[in-house]
Amino acid sequence: MPPVSGEGGGTLTTTSIDFDSPWKEALEEYLEGFFALFFPRAHAEIDWARGVTFLDKELQQVVRDADLGRQIVDKLVQVWRRDGVDAWVLAHIEVQSQEEAIFAHRMFVYYYRLLDRYARQVASFAVLGDERPGWRPSRYETALWGCELRFTYPIVKLRDYRTQRAELEASDNPFATVVLAHLAVQDTRRFGQRSISWSSARPSSRPSMIYSVPDNG
Repeated sequence: MPPVSGEGGGTLTTTSIDFDSPWKEALEEYLEGFFALFFPRAHAEIDWARGVTFLDKELQQVVRDADLGRQIVDKLVQVWRRDGVDAWVLAHIEVQSQEEAIFAHRMFVYYYRLLDRYARQVASFAVLGDERPGWRPSRYETALWGCELRFTYPIVKLRDYRTQRAELEASDNPFATVVLAHLAVQDTRRFGQRSISWSSARPSSRPSMIYSVPDNG
């Protein structure tokens, strides 16, 4: 194992605690809202009027080359910066992960393989949907005999939004609904079969999300 240092409009439906599909669909439809809510600095520097291009084929090639186990929810997107230069953005969503030592290493491997294969500027972002407050891997480091490498990337921890539910409910950002649904599933998974949903007064701007929580008994 490598040396790793880590710091700690439609209806989306699942039949189990399957976070992956709703997040994938939401990212494809509401990418601007994703960045506005979670990574406002990047959002402000992207020229959204020029549109975005999802690079699924390019990402899959890198994932196959890296051979680092199952992919959770990853999206590689070409965007345009406001200064007229294009950039590639890797949005890595770890929505129901188990704590793993190689998370930061995997983020680094994806980054350098994209950089090496396509010679593009790349920005990597991670959203952590687990319930462990202390697990916040935001860097990869390795060093040997004076040769050092440090790779850092922005992260968001969804459980931190539990104290901001009123703001999320009042927000017109579609991803506020995604976060509310995710937190509700975490809060109620210990109960029996239950559906949790949010609808918007303005369906065209915010999604309706439904999760079904299975009986754990």
